[in-house]
Amino acid sequence: TLSAQQSTSPEINDSNTPLHLMKPDYKIAYVIPSTGDVKAKLDAILAFLESATPTKVIDRTTQQKIVNYQKINENSALELGKFRLTSYEWGVTYAAMLSAGKITGDVRFTNYTAQRFKFLGDVAPFFEKFDIRTDNQLRQVLNPAALDDAGAICAAMIKAVNQGVKFNHEPLIGRYINYIINREFRLPDGTFARNRPQPNTVWLDDMFMSIPAIVNMGKMTDNTKYYDEAVRQIRLFKDKMWLPEKKLFRHGWVEAMDFHPAFHWARANGWAILTLTEVLDALPENYAGRQEVLELYRLHAEGLLALQSGEGFWHQLLDRNDSYLETSATAIYTYCFAHGINQGWLDAGAFSASAVLGWNAVATKINAQGEVEGTCVGTGMAFDPAFYYYRPVHKYAAHGYGPAIWAGAEIINLLNRNVLKLNDSAIQYYLADPKTDKAIFSVE
Repeated sequence: TLSAQQSTSPEINDSNTPLHLMKPDYKIAYVIPSTGDVKAKLDAILAFLESATPTKVIDRTTQQKIVNYQKINENSALELGKFRLTSYEWGVTYAAMLSAGKITGDVRFTNYTAQRFKFLGDVAPFFEKFDIRTDNQLRQVLNPAALDDAGAICAAMIKAVNQGVKFNHEPLIGRYINYIINREFRLPDGTFARNRPQPNTVWLDDMFMSIPAIVNMGKMTDNTKYYDEAVRQIRLFKDKMWLPEKKLFRHGWVEAMDFHPAFHWARANGWAILTLTEVLDALPENYAGRQEVLELYRLHAEGLLALQSGEGFWHQLLDRNDSYLETSATAIYTYCFAHGINQGWLDAGAFSASAVLGWNAVATKINAQGEVEGTCVGTGMAFDPAFYYYRPVHKYAAHGYGPAIWAGAEIINLLNRNVLKLNDSAIQYYLADPKTDKAIFSVE
């Protein structure tokens, strides 16, 4: 009988079974993804965003498309899609699309950004003579009033110009950079700041909403004043926001506080390391201050590496493991780690597995429709944990799309440039034999 057979089956033990080869019960597949699988995820996001972000001017009353821009009037507006074409989140998406096009060779990604920048450049002049307060997308373009309006999209436009994308860029970039340099509120020492939620408040988010645009302006114009300002701002933010004992940044700093609470919100730390990554990409190799930026980037990467969860995600509050696992920050860290490895800034052996683990996690949040799930919605600043713990997540939180594209593209780059293997069931990085491009498992 079955029970008799079971009773005579040999017991599995250390002597008769290689227990270390037992299959772990991973929640998320522990694999080295293929470039084809990663590209398929990127293709799904692209297909979704092509339909979700139309480039049309419409009549508000009739909802009819206006083809002849000469007919634009006070009743005209940009057609609303699922996302806003001129938001800072979409600045990230445009930059990520440019990177994906460059890495994969698939011009559809580059064209996504090129077509929308051309559209904005073409229609903006026709709206200038009208009161555009009723269309916030156009207001952000024609009259930026915050770093959120200007910085990320400005940086993406400069990158597009540097990649040869043709559009009416000069008036757009000019407005953005003028706002950043000359109009944004600052503390007396020059740090970019806001007067919300408290007077003279520094937001970690504003590193990304300002510095990448400034440093890329330096790259486009070859004017070193922009390089100098970018490095100076990093120093100013570091002085107020960096906690060396944790190798993390706090989210907010209020000048009037005697004690500065430290809540390590994941996406804000993402904006910080993404800023450092952008500055390292743009600054000339031996420029004054670059080594200082590189050292801070490496320290921050080490702090983040130590806090990755077993599922590959990072937590909403990085050092609080009972806060939820969040997609957009995980994608940003994945991109920054993979890019750092590919650029030679990070030790490939130490960071490759973490980058792959991060991508495997993000990939589970890209659904069949190309929507990115599990992203924390837009988030202000607080000085208590409950605020961060209970921020909603939504598949249309725009913050998740650019980072997911950037992460997937850079993982493809990582897989193409490096040798990753499973050894003793663990993801390992190996040097490649330059003659065969195969892994070198031992060195004489």
